Amino acid sequence: MTTMTPTMTAGRSETASMSTGFDRDRDEFTRGARAIVVYPDLGGSSRDADARLEETAGLAGAIGVVVVDRVALRVRTPRAATLIGSGQIEELAARARMEDAGLVVFDGNLTPIQQRNLETALEAKVIDRTGLILEIFGERAATAEGRLQVELAHLDYQSGRLVRSWTHLERQRGGFGFLGGPGETQIEADRRLIRDRMARLRRELEQVTRTRGLHRERRQRAPWPVIALVGYTNAGKSTLFNRLTGAHVMAEDLLFATLDPTLRQISLPGIDKAILSDTVGFVSELPTQLVAAFKATLEEVVSADLLVHVRDVAHPDSAAQKADVEAVLAEVGVTDETPVIEAWNKLDLIGGDTREDLLAEAQRRDDVVAISALTGEGVEALVRQVAELLTQGHQRYALSLDAGDGAAAAWLHAHGEVLDSHVEDAKVVYHVRMSPADHERFLTREH
Repeated sequence: MTTMTPTMTAGRSETASMSTGFDRDRDEFTRGARAIVVYPDLGGSSRDADARLEETAGLAGAIGVVVVDRVALRVRTPRAATLIGSGQIEELAARARMEDAGLVVFDGNLTPIQQRNLETALEAKVIDRTGLILEIFGERAATAEGRLQVELAHLDYQSGRLVRSWTHLERQRGGFGFLGGPGETQIEADRRLIRDRMARLRRELEQVTRTRGLHRERRQRAPWPVIALVGYTNAGKSTLFNRLTGAHVMAEDLLFATLDPTLRQISLPGIDKAILSDTVGFVSELPTQLVAAFKATLEEVVSADLLVHVRDVAHPDSAAQKADVEAVLAEVGVTDETPVIEAWNKLDLIGGDTREDLLAEAQRRDDVVAISALTGEGVEALVRQVAELLTQGHQRYALSLDAGDGAAAAWLHAHGEVLDSHVEDAKVVYHVRMSPADHERFLTREH
């Protein structure tokens, strides 16, 4: 974190637009843009300023922005026009000139007026936390549904902002067909067209929701339990998903590496088939536009039989990240009735007494398993815990089979937990733990 001084006077060269990655005439920045990350500390936050700056720098890096400086500003009295004070603006402008930074990223939400005034005063493109997250989602969405959701969220966010403030990345990456451009001046006409576009997107997403609902109904009739991995972005969900399923979902040390939900079939002790869902990572102050747009996707979480909350316990803000995840889950409709297991991930990054204390605490709790998704440590224990929770309602049954009925015996092994067996009166008696529904399916199955 940098402490600013008011004595910086470096000027901007004629080729600054090339070195900064920002083209003022076209009002856009590109990959490789040089940026300063600013955390306006308004007080009352439970998060560490350095951790906030680190996270926002990671978000910026996720879309190829080069962060050249990080600055925390204490804001005692937020200004309606600019959020920060005039002296702080002068210092930021001087640093932007010195660092050839054409972009300033604010780790907080700015009003349209604040964004415009700051751009004028700093002579640089300004983007806030919501806009930055929307850019990442726009670049990462891989499916048609994901692109629809991101476009709807982006239009909702931009509908109250000036046309020239929303052209920075869309043209470079192909964009979403946003209206207007550098020469557009009919703002009201643009807003009307944006509203029409949003209405069409909502209709398309309603169709997606209906289709997803049909798929979910078919799975519920199966019936296969659904386990959803949830957690803060970059907590290790996709790494754990890959280890449990053998899949190759993108898993990198990168914020928002996964946007589109991925479903895979897995088997667990006593459960022949379960559906594991890898979902989008959450983040503090997740834009409300994104929560609303991604509700169709997050319905997989709402309808899950069990949630595995993957936590990065090596992160200094792990407790605050947990609170953020729980807030989003509540917002999308997850109730307290849904069982949750916390997977305390990234043990491989923790050593010494801290590791021993963490393992001891996890041992004392029946809703926590300490793991390293990267090395596999503790993953088997997590699988057993998941299976135990999902089979809590299972009962013990004694079932007699003909000695030669291998198909029925295989069915019992696949759908239940065979505890023991013995021969009695030319029959083989199996003692099996299974759900009442599976017991009924066994009795009514076709021979």
